[in-house]
Amino acid sequence: MMGLDWLKPAAVFGSLLYALLGVVVFWVCFVIIDKLTPYNLWAEIVEKKNVALAIVVGSMCIAIGLIVSAAVHG
Repeated sequence: MMGLDWLKPAAVFGSLLYALLGVVVFWVCFVIIDKLTPYNLWAEIVEKKNVALAIVVGSMCIAIGLIVSAAVHG
C-alpha cells in the first residue's frame, strides 16, 4: 500500500518548484521561437486562420513540453 510520503511539505514544494521551472523554460523557448520566425505567430493563427501553422506550433509546443519534462524528471 502506498503511504502518504507524497504529502510531505518537501515533496509538495519540490513538485511545485519543478512545475514552475518547467513552465518558465517552456515559455522562454516559445518566445525565442516566436522571435525567430519571420512573422507574428499569433496574428497568423488567430486573425488569418492559418491551420497549417497552428498544427506546426502545436507540435512544437508538445515537443518542447516533452523535452522540458524529460529534463526536469531526470
